[in-house]
Amino acid sequence: MTGSLPRHIARVRMPLLVAGLALAFSTLFHDADWLGSIGMAVVLGMLVLFFVPLGQVRREPVGVHPPVAGRWMAVNSPADKTPSHGTHEFGQTYAVDLVHRPDDGSGWKAVRGAWPVARRPEAFPSFGRPILAPADAVVVRAVDGQRDHWSRDSWPGVIYLFLVEGVVRGLAAAFSPRFLLGNHVVLDLGDGVYAALAHLRRGSVRVRPGQRVAAGEPIAECGNSGNSSEPHLHFQLMDSPRAATSLGLPFAFAFRADGAEHYGVPKNMQVFTTATSTGASIKEHG
Repeated sequence: MTGSLPRHIARVRMPLLVAGLALAFSTLFHDADWLGSIGMAVVLGMLVLFFVPLGQVRREPVGVHPPVAGRWMAVNSPADKTPSHGTHEFGQTYAVDLVHRPDDGSGWKAVRGAWPVARRPEAFPSFGRPILAPADAVVVRAVDGQRDHWSRDSWPGVIYLFLVEGVVRGLAAAFSPRFLLGNHVVLDLGDGVYAALAHLRRGSVRVRPGQRVAAGEPIAECGNSGNSSEPHLHFQLMDSPRAATSLGLPFAFAFRADGAEHYGVPKNMQVFTTATSTGASIKEHG
């Protein structure tokens, strides 16, 4: 694990960036130009630090139960690179996106062209699939009620998602993670490990804060809420229940791919099924 100072700096990068932007824009409403100068200095400093892997946690993976069941594909997998989503912010260093792939081969496609610009979430096989607790845990946060928006998987949709919606949601997430995660559940797995399961279907979250859940227990359904291009599960482990100031933690689970049993994380674009075993518990591999 990295040293204490880098970890502390990494935790406050996003809050400081938002504070700097607020100071910079404050000059539009106040005569104090020095506020804007300080704000821009903070913004520039934080943008530089965004590209420095401060605070990356290096440790043995935490063993968890697969958060899905059936045939799925990994996208943006930490098995190929870290940070898997291109940033260490919001505890995403080792995060993975999981997309349901039925036996008929339908499912995820990187970009579907320019038309249709967007499709209803119900058009995707991942939508409504059960999401499972990755370990015996206690619910820390359960957010529901946000709509499942139409897809952003066309070229116009992808451009809009990354250049407009994603930027706005990312900054707003410094105040509330729901802008980025959408409907989501955060679980306390014990020993300072927390799991976030995001982009859940509106109205499907069936757990409440303080509730105890068992590994493999259905807790919600896959949806398309928050910063999401199409229905999928975003799964990550963190060292804090607050995504905006957390550091990502590596994890591993049992799965089957290419005719063999594996323990780890499926590679990017690798189709897998949950292993015949019930999955490793956090007690065994934490």
